[in-house]
Amino acid sequence: MMTWEAVRKCLYVFLALLCTLSSPLSASAERDALELRIPCRVGESACAVMPDGSTVPLGVVCRLPVKTNWPAYTASKWGTPGTVCASAVNAVHMLVNVEKGRGRILSIVPAVTVAPAAAAGAFFALDLPAGTGLFGGFAPVTGSPVQIEGTDGTRIEAPDKTRRSLDGAPHDGETLVIRTSLPDRPGTWMVDIENRPGGRVIAWTKDGPRIAARVVRPVGGVGRFGGTEFQRGGRIRASHTGVIDIATSPRGSVGGIQIMPLVHALTSKEMANAWKLTQWMILAPLPGRPMLEGTAPLFKGTLVPGTQGDDRLADLWSTYGRRPLVLCRRGGGTWEHLPSVSGRQDGALKDVTHLRLYFPFWDEPQGKR
Repeated sequence: MMTWEAVRKCLYVFLALLCTLSSPLSASAERDALELRIPCRVGESACAVMPDGSTVPLGVVCRLPVKTNWPAYTASKWGTPGTVCASAVNAVHMLVNVEKGRGRILSIVPAVTVAPAAAAGAFFALDLPAGTGLFGGFAPVTGSPVQIEGTDGTRIEAPDKTRRSLDGAPHDGETLVIRTSLPDRPGTWMVDIENRPGGRVIAWTKDGPRIAARVVRPVGGVGRFGGTEFQRGGRIRASHTGVIDIATSPRGSVGGIQIMPLVHALTSKEMANAWKLTQWMILAPLPGRPMLEGTAPLFKGTLVPGTQGDDRLADLWSTYGRRPLVLCRRGGGTWEHLPSVSGRQDGALKDVTHLRLYFPFWDEPQGKR
C-alpha cells in the first residue's frame, strides 16, 4: 500500500504534467484573485476578499507605521515602485520608491516575529502567527500592485511617496489594499535546476521547456537563515527580487538554502559570503539576456510561502495548489523530499544533483478541448 507521502508526490507530478498540456488558466486567475485589506487603525481587522466577494480574517492591526524605511535591503531596488517587492513567512515588503540607488519600503509583519528588514516604525503589525494567513496561503506574489483607499473609497498609488509627512505611509483611517493573483504570465509550472557549475535551469511552461538560466555556483550545505523556523522543510520561506529562500528544517527549527541571481551576488556587500560558503546557489542569465534580478519566473510574480497549518483558500485546488514544493535528486536518483537539516551544516546537500521547484497555482488546470 502506498504511503500518503508517496500519493502526494504522485499527485504533484501528475498536476505538473497536466499543466504542461493545459490551456491558459481560467478567467478567474487572469483577473485579481485576492484583495488584501489592511486598515490603518489599531484594533481593526485585516482581511482577504475572495474572488466570490466573501472575506477571510487576517488578524487585528496592533501597530501602525509612522514612516517608511530607507535605505532598505539592497535587492528592494529591483522591484517596481508601488508594488510588493518581497513575500515571506515573516514579512511582506512594499516598494515606495528608489532613491539614490536604494529602495524605500513599507512593511507588514506578524506581531511576534523576527524580520530585520522591517525597520522600527516602518511597518504594520498584525496579530497573526508567522507563516499563516497574509504570511502563508494569502501571501501576495512579488509585483502585486498596492493602493491606498481613502475613507471615501477612492484609491491612489501606494505607498504614496508624495506624502512627506509620513514618508509615504498611509494616514490614520485609510486602508492599504494589495491586489494579488497568480496570472498566466509567465505560465511556468515548475523549474528544474542541475546543481553543478554550468547546470541548466529549465523552466517547464505551457509552451514546453526552456532554459531560463545557468548555475554559476551550486549549493552544497544548509545555513541558519532567519525566518525558516516559521516554515516547513521543502517549502518557500521567502521570495523577493533577489532571493529565493527555501526552508530545509521542520517548523520551529532554523535551517535553509538560498538561490540568488548573479548581479545581486556580485554587487551587494551583504552577499559576499555567497562566494565562500555552501549555503547559496548563484544563477546567471543566458548570454545576451537581461539580468535575472526582479524578473520572472524566478524572481518576480510567481513564488509565495504557501498554505500551511489551517489556511483554507477558495477551494481544494487553490488551497493545495498555492503551496510551492521543492524536491531534489541525490546522486542522480529519483525525485524525493529535501533532507530535513537544521542549523549550519556545510556539506549536508553535497550529494544533491538536482532541485525542482513546483510553482503555485490558483485554479484547476483546464485541459484542451
